[in-house]
Amino acid sequence: MDDATARTKVEAGAKTTARLETLVAGMPIPFGGDRVALVPDALAAAFQPGDRLVVVQETGDLLHITASVQAIAAGAVGRAHAAFDGLANVSDAAVTQFFEAFAANLADDAIWGEIAQANAQDVTRAQARGRSTTRLSVSDAMRADMIAGLQVWRDAPAARGRIIERVDHAGWSVEQVAAPLGVVGFIFEGRPNVFADATGVLRTGNTVVFRIGSDALGTARAIVDHALNPALKAAGLPEGSAALVDSPEHAAGWAMFSDPRLALAVARGSGPAVAQLGAIARQAGAPVSLHGTGGAWMVADASAEAERFKAAVYHSLDRKVCNTLNVCAIVRERAADLVPAFLDALTAAGQRRSGVKLHVVEGAEGYLPEAWRSAQITVGRAEGPVEEPQVELLPLAELGHEWEWEETPELTLVVVETAAEAVALFNRYSPQFAASLIAEDPAAHEAFYAAINAPFVGDGFTRWVDGQFALNRPELGLSNWEHGRLFARAGVLSGDGVFTVRARVRQTDLDLDRNPGTAKPL
Repeated sequence: MDDATARTKVEAGAKTTARLETLVAGMPIPFGGDRVALVPDALAAAFQPGDRLVVVQETGDLLHITASVQAIAAGAVGRAHAAFDGLANVSDAAVTQFFEAFAANLADDAIWGEIAQANAQDVTRAQARGRSTTRLSVSDAMRADMIAGLQVWRDAPAARGRIIERVDHAGWSVEQVAAPLGVVGFIFEGRPNVFADATGVLRTGNTVVFRIGSDALGTARAIVDHALNPALKAAGLPEGSAALVDSPEHAAGWAMFSDPRLALAVARGSGPAVAQLGAIARQAGAPVSLHGTGGAWMVADASAEAERFKAAVYHSLDRKVCNTLNVCAIVRERAADLVPAFLDALTAAGQRRSGVKLHVVEGAEGYLPEAWRSAQITVGRAEGPVEEPQVELLPLAELGHEWEWEETPELTLVVVETAAEAVALFNRYSPQFAASLIAEDPAAHEAFYAAINAPFVGDGFTRWVDGQFALNRPELGLSNWEHGRLFARAGVLSGDGVFTVRARVRQTDLDLDRNPGTAKPL
């Protein structure tokens, strides 16, 4: 063998990976197996040794994580990871004490004053940037909900070691036992109350690491410093059992979700951002629970009772969250009387808030009176009040658009031939989240339930879709079926739903053998 052949063989077997130190503008970055993304000039200029580049394999997005942001995220995940092992030696009584202490801290007016002051500063900064503050502002109602949620987990039965199933055999038995999953990574939008909801995973022996949007970071820091960490310490729980990724950078979320130490990645917020985070976590090997695109649908069929329909619409528009009514479908044969009932409900909802904005799928505008079609209204947007037409036409292809409104309820009306057509539209265009049928015919409800591809189905107002309101369990989020049904899990993800299952054998027959005919006596 000559020297050239030997060198070729060595090079062929050599390690072919190295650390990325620099990027060059226009550099091709492979993704998805057969495609490339080109490095833009700005990314090439900003990338420094020690930084990380996350390549989203589904889309080719090139995400830059600076070394400093990576260190912050890795530190928080590391603290939660270390705390998980320590939590195994902590009693359920101590976990109960944590929830009691956390709730008591939030109920303390002096502590809440610190949190409210930090929140007021967050709101002021967000408003200056033209950002929505509808979900950012803390209130007495939010405070009460946070305390109530923590008290739910305080009073919840211990879940660690719960026997799910027991199978008895002659001389031995097998138990299926609930066990903690690990570190739960949780990214959520600027809703401070979610902090309390997410700590529910400690009840099942898990730890949690949070990342909150930059708008609410000051509020989050105040909750952690004045209420959460003191409660962990008072109860004797390991430091880091609930850890905050203290960075306003979007890249902190990317860094956290690409950490292989996460046992579960949970994201809630805007649809595109949540989808991207889910892709990052999946390619890092973590299972995901995504809570992004929402918007509920309501269908009124031929047997609908007008007053029930009117009430359901009205009570589904009190505020904008994921379960707010977004699309209403009315069968054509009842349009003459149900559209007026619908408009009456909208008028009442507008009086409760600040007017109402309606989008009508092309072809249904003739069912609206001229006064509605020609009206101009002031719509409360994140950037301030805006003069707009009260009614605008919408192409059918955009039927699934979720309206993110501030003070002015906004939704879509479509007129269909049958409830079955409405179901088909829902299954095609919606995020496949929540659906309600208004009908007096029991057979119509059975057909609707069988055909609609939604995890949440009702027969009245849509705002019931909420873990704490419906199931008395604070939720981490609500999942849709936009990307498929969920394996072995409900659409409501709550603290007591985060667990794995271990199998434990108890043997009483010492001579138990898989092949007793060949076993010799001892």
